[in-house]
Amino acid sequence: MNAQPSRRPLLALKGVTQTYRLARQSLFAARPILTVLDGIDFDVGPGEAVGLVGESGSGKTTLTRMLTGVERPQRGEVSFDGEDVWTMDAAERARFRRAVQVVLQNPRSSLDPRMRIGTSLLEPLRSLGVRGDHAARVHQVLDQVGLSRTALERFPHEFSGGQLQRIAIARALMPNPRVLIADEPVSALDVSIQAQVINLMQDLVHDLGLSLVFIAHDLSVVAYTTSRVSVMSAGRIVEVGRPLDLFTAPRAEATQSLVGAVLRVETGLAGHALD
Repeated sequence: MNAQPSRRPLLALKGVTQTYRLARQSLFAARPILTVLDGIDFDVGPGEAVGLVGESGSGKTTLTRMLTGVERPQRGEVSFDGEDVWTMDAAERARFRRAVQVVLQNPRSSLDPRMRIGTSLLEPLRSLGVRGDHAARVHQVLDQVGLSRTALERFPHEFSGGQLQRIAIARALMPNPRVLIADEPVSALDVSIQAQVINLMQDLVHDLGLSLVFIAHDLSVVAYTTSRVSVMSAGRIVEVGRPLDLFTAPRAEATQSLVGAVLRVETGLAGHALD
């Protein structure tokens, strides 16, 4: 019997290490080195939703900067669609920038308070050089995130936190990306609003065929949305598995701590994302 071909990741880190030199403790002392990422392997496939969880300071933010090409690793490779991100030519690099978009924890940080929402949504298309009918694209994306067109003439301060996160998701969707990286997208929202945003992301993955990287410090949050979760601690991936397996039989100490921090697991734990 012939072996099945291996799945090629869409976005991947392979053996990625990143260190920073800290300030000297004394005049003649050597500058100490802080290892933030230590031999990280991480990937997401086409149309796949994966999670990354870890305590504060575990290296999640630096890993996000690697995935988006903001920061170059000291060692290892960052690849998109089989190509090394840091050896791409200008055209390939532009394609990568359009294809990988981020939704941040605080949507206000990605929205200019002086700018109407319609203008904010157009900005990624202009800055990334995306051609086409921009007005039609704005209306299409508003429909995808469940917002009315009246939002276009309003300013960020006129929206609730949940509505602003939908707008931030819409802004990330504007250049028609292939990968959406959600960096703690619901941690600042009320629990009831968290569920709405998580369900929206789940629908986007299903309906648009997006790849999703969902980053959080709460294992129960990524459980609803992802089918595979990597647990990060002290700059390393210490465990990888299905959310339900990590909940019921955590092996790594960091995973056990994350499970212990979950006060309750709602009935959604048995949902299809955990099958």
